[in-house]
Amino acid sequence: MRTPSNRRRVALIAAVLAALLTACGSTPPPPAPELVIGADAADPDSLLLAHVYAAALRYYGTPVRVQTFADPLAELDSGAATIVAGRTGAVLTRLAPGVAGRGDAQVYKAMIGVLPEGVTAGDYTTAAEDKPALAVTKATAKTNGKELAGLAKRCATARPGKVRGTVVPTALGGCKLPASAEFADVPALFDALRAGSVNAAWTTTADPTTPGDVVLLTDGKPALIRAENGVALYRRNELAPQQVVALNEVAGVLDTAALTKMRGALATGADPQALAQDWLAENPIGAQGH
Repeated sequence: MRTPSNRRRVALIAAVLAALLTACGSTPPPPAPELVIGADAADPDSLLLAHVYAAALRYYGTPVRVQTFADPLAELDSGAATIVAGRTGAVLTRLAPGVAGRGDAQVYKAMIGVLPEGVTAGDYTTAAEDKPALAVTKATAKTNGKELAGLAKRCATARPGKVRGTVVPTALGGCKLPASAEFADVPALFDALRAGSVNAAWTTTADPTTPGDVVLLTDGKPALIRAENGVALYRRNELAPQQVVALNEVAGVLDTAALTKMRGALATGADPQALAQDWLAENPIGAQGH
């Protein structure tokens, strides 16, 4: 015969077993969806920026992977990528080649205005750019100054050179440049600059192959060459607020020197994800960065 005490013990055991069975049979919450960040397979800036954005998103707990595409903007439009890393001037030229604008804020604003429906952009990297630049010898810089505007004023004397196949500006503001002499590679170009065969050599502001014995002419205000700042494009209404914050924090911290350093390491075979993680460790974002 069961006593009240026995009945209470049986009821307690039954309750515990029921709770255990319920727990064992419950479905765990699904993992957060993995975001795809698209990068241009032919553009080292795009690849590095994509991994830097990915590192920032992972810091805030977002699963993400970087995937290269032949046409990242098309994949963003199709939904194959949620985010695409690019440069403001290149995006503007691709989407609206006839739209004017050279300054960084001006180019960013124009780019925003021509983005496809359903696509928007995070902040641009105000301190990180990789746009075309002209390099001169130190002797030339000492004689004529370090400003690009000075060369534009002496437009008729310009004798630029470039690596064969490189697309470079044809004008500096109102200065229509003569056709650039072409060279097989970077060493040949800068040898020609030192020898005086050309008096200005086309490179970019974050090109790690630019030798240390030359001077990049500074493009002041108003700018004479179109801005090329880093930017994250993403599908509208598909990112959480914290994910947008992560992208914008990168824009506020990354600079040209860091981009150049990472590009140099990438060219020697370094892993872009590891480079981005190392950069993030050296340049904390969020609460740990304050």
